[in-house]
Formats: sequence, structure tokens, C-alpha cells
Amino acid sequence: MKKITDERLVLRNLQHIKIAYIVQTVGILAILCYELIVGGLDGMRQNPLWAVFMITTIVYAYLTMSVSVEHETSIKNPKKSFYISLIVLLLISFGIAYFTSITPNFNWGNGLVVGAIISVCGFIPIFYIYKLRLKQANDLDEN
Repeated sequence: MKKITDERLVLRNLQHIKIAYIVQTVGILAILCYELIVGGLDGMRQNPLWAVFMITTIVYAYLTMSVSVEHETSIKNPKKSFYISLIVLLLISFGIAYFTSITPNFNWGNGLVVGAIISVCGFIPIFYIYKLRLKQANDLDEN
């Protein structure tokens, strides 16, 4: 198979991939909605398509983050943005941990676990964006 070098054909091929991705996502969502109606929330989450949908969404979000950092018009200080994001994440995590702990049938242990999970899940994209911005700043310094 010969590699496509014409930019118009490459763009058209990417558009076809985008359309196929949209159709696939709509199909997965339709199946998951059917499972939600028939088997409830637990039935939907037991379907392997739920894992495929979640993994696809996470990968797409990370790919979009790299594009959005490259598309930023003003150069941001990576460390300042990182620290601000980290402080906001910690405040949100502490708030959710507190509200979880005062919820009936939950205790401080449950609140700490939920807060820790949110902290870890929030730290990963914050750190990823920080590395992308740091790389962009280093690339601009070299030029």
C-alpha cells in the first residue's frame, strides 16, 4: 500500500476517521442507554462497552489537552499555572472529603478515601498539562 502524500487526501482521510469515531461513539452510547433502561446503572457498568467508552473518552481528552496547549495564544508560566491548579484541586478534594464524611452512613475514613481518589485523578491531568506547557516554553526559548 502506497503512503498518501497529498495533503487534501490526508485531510479527507482524517475527516472520514472523525466521522467513523462519531458513529462508533453514538452506537456505544445507544447500547449503553439501552442497558441503563433495561438493567439499571449496575447493568450498564457491567457491560464491557462501558470500559471501552471510558477509555476512549480519557484518551481523547488527553489528546485534546496536547492540542489545546499548543494552540494557546499567550505564553503562560508553567509553574504558576501548576501551583494554582494544584491549590484549586486540593481545595476541591478537601471539600468533597468533608461533605462525604458528614453524609449519613459515611465516616472520615470514607471521606479521606474519596478525597484522595479525586486528588490523584485530578493531579494526573494537571501534571500532564504542566509538562506540555514546560515543553512548549522550552521549545520557544530555543527558537
